[in-house]
Amino acid sequence: AIKNNNYIFLSLFSLGFYANLLLTQTPEHILTQTNNKTEILCELKKEHTGVYWYRWSQERQHFEFLVFSNTLGKATYGTNVSQDKFRVHEARSHSSYSLHISHLHPSDNGTYYCSVSQSSQLLLGSGTRLSVVDALPLPLKTTQTPVSKKPVQWINKSKVASRKGPCSPLVWIPLATGVLLLLLGLVPTAHRLYRLRRRLWLRIHRQ
Repeated sequence: AIKNNNYIFLSLFSLGFYANLLLTQTPEHILTQTNNKTEILCELKKEHTGVYWYRWSQERQHFEFLVFSNTLGKATYGTNVSQDKFRVHEARSHSSYSLHISHLHPSDNGTYYCSVSQSSQLLLGSGTRLSVVDALPLPLKTTQTPVSKKPVQWINKSKVASRKGPCSPLVWIPLATGVLLLLLGLVPTAHRLYRLRRRLWLRIHRQ
């Protein structure tokens, strides 16, 4: 069944819905540079005899078997697949497997699938799309409008007093107090003038 790529391809995709209940594959997409290495994680929710790894090339329209790793840790590689390039690591008591890919090249582009055997067929994971480029795209630089800084003006007390104007409490309160005191001081004088004026008026009318 492994050698028959067309049969495997149709079988895996026809059972993709059921595979999602048994397999969890992450991440969905990997973008990396040439000569780097990467890792794809596959978590299993049911008993199995091992994990298969496949690669689907959209450009070549080819579904390729890469490696099978059983529960004992023994790996079986596909035809012309480099053992130095692909390694399978097991973790958490046969419930999680990871595919390590090193010495990446643009020819490694494709969608990678982990799968398990179920009822004489293979169930496919959700897939991880790997994109290998010579240089990663740089993020766009956002231009920000510079914040205008207003010059700080140092103001002394005399300028503050002059800016407050005649309506400032510091000005009219002392002025009002002085006027009030002046008025209070004029009251006795006004009373005396009133008395003198009245006496003068009485003298004139008695004559």
